[in-house]
Amino acid sequence: MQIGELAERAGVSTRSLRYYEQQGLISARRAANGYREYEEADLRLVAEIRALLAAGFKLEDARPFVDCLRAGHELGVACPESVAVSRRKLAEIDAEIRVLVRRRAEVAAQLAQARPGCELFPSEGTI
Repeated sequence: MQIGELAERAGVSTRSLRYYEQQGLISARRAANGYREYEEADLRLVAEIRALLAAGFKLEDARPFVDCLRAGHELGVACPESVAVSRRKLAEIDAEIRVLVRRRAEVAAQLAQARPGCELFPSEGTI
């Protein structure tokens, strides 16, 4: 399939596909006319990349997942390298959650100090 069809089916722009190709995550073959040609399997790779990006992974983090799929695994997280990346990402998310919980407590304490007895989550229409 050509780049436009892959872009449409994957729900991405052709620019994104070119960028993924530039980063070595997908690869196109060139037709005699110079057009990029993609395999059906590339659709799965792009879907994996998009899912990882949507989950907060960086593009470079997608490499072991893509490599795992290319190696014939049904899931991109089936390989030790992608498991390691997933574990690292979970640790990052946990750290972000701890920071947010701490920030929330600070804001709640400031509110309680400024407005003693103030409900943190007042019913609609009251402050």
